[in-house]
Amino acid sequence: MYESSERHALIGRYDDVWLLGGLRTPFADYMGVLSGVSPTDLGIHAARALFQRLNVPAADVGAVIAGNVAQSSFDAFYLPRHLGLYAGAPLGVPALLVHRLCGTGFETILTAADQIALGRAQLALCVGSESMSRNPIAAYTHRSGFKMGQVEFKDFLWEATLDTASNTRMGETAENLARRYDIRREEVDRFAAQSFERATRAWEDGHYRDEIAPVTTQQWPLEGYQPRGITLPRKVELFDRDEHVRPSSLEVLQKLRPAFGKDGVQTGGNSSAIVDGAAAALVASGEYVRAHGLKPLARVVAGAVVGVPPEVMGIGPAPAIRALLRKVGLSQDAIARFEINEAFGAQYLAVEKELGLDRARVNVHGGAIAIGHPLAASGVRLTVAAARQLQLAKGEFAIASACAGGGQGIGILLQHAP
Repeated sequence: MYESSERHALIGRYDDVWLLGGLRTPFADYMGVLSGVSPTDLGIHAARALFQRLNVPAADVGAVIAGNVAQSSFDAFYLPRHLGLYAGAPLGVPALLVHRLCGTGFETILTAADQIALGRAQLALCVGSESMSRNPIAAYTHRSGFKMGQVEFKDFLWEATLDTASNTRMGETAENLARRYDIRREEVDRFAAQSFERATRAWEDGHYRDEIAPVTTQQWPLEGYQPRGITLPRKVELFDRDEHVRPSSLEVLQKLRPAFGKDGVQTGGNSSAIVDGAAAALVASGEYVRAHGLKPLARVVAGAVVGVPPEVMGIGPAPAIRALLRKVGLSQDAIARFEINEAFGAQYLAVEKELGLDRARVNVHGGAIAIGHPLAASGVRLTVAAARQLQLAKGEFAIASACAGGGQGIGILLQHAP
């Protein structure tokens, strides 16, 4: 159905590029415990914690690749540069911001892999960070003044969900897929309940502790420059657990009202949670790995990006995954684990039906409906989660993937590290 998407895919293959590991902040609910923290500082925290966890010197970093979708602080222009400096990268190392909407986190890793494959860096810091709570109330037409009755301040977080090409909101694209793939409300709610159940159980079993960098009030001095840091709300000394993950039964989910039309299948409960958070990863060349005796988490085999019709943007992972598999000559059965972003319940189910996925191999510890989707951070989270799954399942290959607003899909193929 999406042959054109696969035919025009941008695909990169890598022979000796490695994912060393990754960490993320816990994800906080919209207007929750992290709502006062800028995405720059969330990203710095995740990066600093990662260097400490992996015992890799920040001084070895040769490239900083950062992702952030919605500017949510007045110094947002400087996010990638400040992130590198305050995480400990050398002053002379440049920093780059990438943006592919919901695929931004993946793009940080693929850009790093490209830099390494080109011989431009041996070790790259990749960070995706997002504060959904700090999205501004904005106006774009008032620099020359105000006219009576024509004040147009709007909620950026809401207005940005409208794709003005197809005149569809992101949630409406999920409703389009629900109609196209005959997906019913109960099916979507059951899937959401499963996402919550899997994520809740994973937290209870201690699975997520190994990928979380707990957040405290802290300050980071930088010689010759202003200090940065994080200040948590009063009486909050430690934030160390995803705030949105909670028991959410099918019965509770079925009581929620449709969000996009009275007959729609999407609700606030079966769509990805609006959260704040950051995720960091280190990507390295094989030369760096071997020279320092490191044990990487996985090999980065390939990445693919495709375009799909904007009005069904959520189907993006399907042609991206197909293009990826075709390029490297693997069958879908060879993939032991998938991590696919749950932007919307119907959106994921459409991808599942299009590819014929076995859900027992997908998002086995829950997905974005339960955990949340801080736009630029999700791709890093999903890639690290897929790599961890390979180790736990003792599988050979895994794929992490997501759709992106405007009509795109992106995926990364990983191989188990020997």
